Amino acid sequence: MNLIIPKDYKPALDIRQTQEAIKYIRDTFQDELGRELKLQRISAPLFVTRSSGLNDDLNGSEEPVHFTMTSQDGEEVQVVHSLAKWKRAALGRYGFGLHEGLYTNMNAIRKDEELDNLHSAYVDQWDWEKVIGRGERNVATLKEHVETIFKVIKHMEHEVWYKYPQAVHHLPDMIHFVTSEQLLDLYPDLTPKERENAITKELGCVFVMKIGAVMRDGQKHDGRAPDYDDWDLNGDILFWYEPLQQALEISSMGIRVDEESLHRQLEAEGCLERESLPFHQAILNAKLPCTIGGGIGQSRLCMLLLGKAHVGEVQASLWPEEMHAACREAGIQLL
Repeated sequence: MNLIIPKDYKPALDIRQTQEAIKYIRDTFQDELGRELKLQRISAPLFVTRSSGLNDDLNGSEEPVHFTMTSQDGEEVQVVHSLAKWKRAALGRYGFGLHEGLYTNMNAIRKDEELDNLHSAYVDQWDWEKVIGRGERNVATLKEHVETIFKVIKHMEHEVWYKYPQAVHHLPDMIHFVTSEQLLDLYPDLTPKERENAITKELGCVFVMKIGAVMRDGQKHDGRAPDYDDWDLNGDILFWYEPLQQALEISSMGIRVDEESLHRQLEAEGCLERESLPFHQAILNAKLPCTIGGGIGQSRLCMLLLGKAHVGEVQASLWPEEMHAACREAGIQLL
């Protein structure tokens, strides 16, 4: 069992107060995110057909929850891992224009997740996507959007402090940028996760860029599906999280693949057969807009702002009984 028990942990809010705070954070944050990034809230699916190619393949090894529907003539339907691809297709289908975008409340099941303080089989996040010009597919555009999201998170810290001063977890005042290769140069003897912990502990909050490709040491910093993020224009927002003494990822985001980067990344992963799928064909034939997008963990954000020790304190999911028992003994109140 992978479980960290912080020393002398005592939650500042009880379960009912926590539930109230969760609603406040979620309602307030999504409104501010939509306003700052000029995003419209839309509805999104819980499942998609396998043949559409719209599901997120994550690292390529996780099996989606799947089933068949009577009305679909036996076609396999998959519960989404995320909406990374679906959002881009929706922007084109709904006629969103340049610098317009959408966000949605995404719920997913990742049944193969290794459960611990930060990881659950139930995923809840704000998935967002925005149309950009082809000439805006660059690092400057990526950093601009990262800094905007950081600004919204910082503003939420102040909002939560005003309403729950006894509970708020204080955050650093700025975000730093570093590439996965730079982390390798800085910490050549550490694993990728250990590098993230080291740099985030030093700087407080970092955006680790360029994730997915093989680095000069022959390893990947982390896995990324080859058919949504451009591996040269993506990254993760990480906060140093003192209660657990480790980095806490709040968001994975990036500028999406174009025709060239899609083909190159599919080839690198040995899955060029995906080019025949409808979503991939639309990209290869330039029928979808250029976009930037990502996901922001709803429970992760609540956990970060409220100083919780376990994601199960801010979302209702399933956990092993031994984890329940250990958490009860430590005063960690799983929902």
